Amino acid sequence: MPRLRLDLAYDGTGCHGWAIQPGLRTVEGEFSAALERIVRRPVGLSVAGRTDAGVHARGQVAHLDLSEPELLSLNGRQGSSPNAETLVRRLNAVLPNDLRVLRGELVPESFDARFSALWRRYRYRVADQTVAQDPLRRTQTWWTRPLDVEAMSQAAEPLTGEHDFAAYCVPRQGASTVRTLYELRAERVGPGRIDVWAQAGAFCHHMVRFLVGALVTVGQGRRPPAWATQVLASGQRDGSVPLAPAHGLTLEQVAYPAGAAALAAQATKARNGRPSA
Repeated sequence: MPRLRLDLAYDGTGCHGWAIQPGLRTVEGEFSAALERIVRRPVGLSVAGRTDAGVHARGQVAHLDLSEPELLSLNGRQGSSPNAETLVRRLNAVLPNDLRVLRGELVPESFDARFSALWRRYRYRVADQTVAQDPLRRTQTWWTRPLDVEAMSQAAEPLTGEHDFAAYCVPRQGASTVRTLYELRAERVGPGRIDVWAQAGAFCHHMVRFLVGALVTVGQGRRPPAWATQVLASGQRDGSVPLAPAHGLTLEQVAYPAGAAALAAQATKARNGRPSA
């Protein structure tokens, strides 16, 4: 069966997260309903990361399998070759405007959107001055009081690398909380605007939002930069670390190795060596 990769973008404001939940509007539910409408059967989607309610994406990746006759039938032309372009066009024609398929392509069977991923990269947007607190972007930005971005950077740097992030996540039963954080960086990108970037092979539940909450606490001067490392070393959730609001967070990019063999090797490594993302 041909395997297709779909690159997705969505505004998570009106959805209760990625995963299907009975009686609730979800991102997966909307994409799955659109696929079923087009293919005329339920189609399973595997995804790089299950975003929380209110979290957005510009670089989400999913894969699905269709039979070759199904894929050919979408083109509606005799003798045409299987491709993903028609599926992308037809999905965008029936999806609501807060969800889009940016592109699609046929990929090797060894490609797994979740397990073949090398890393995920998130951006968290903060507006710490009224000049940047644009009401038209209020669903993508956390509004706070003025922040010291240098102190935030000092707090962030020691958190990179491999650590047990139990203090910065809501652990799932039986899952490891050890992660390798490749990047945690706060930068001022304009008057009143700060972006926090976080990149890792995988993240624990709520991990990015707790990390941002800690950095903002430091940036507000309520804790010194060293406090963030002390929280990490404690190995326990600290009630003084706020959970940053979901609406400031966007999944920006997911990276994969090149080639069928490398995709398969990464998927095997991920399944055997680390917990689910």
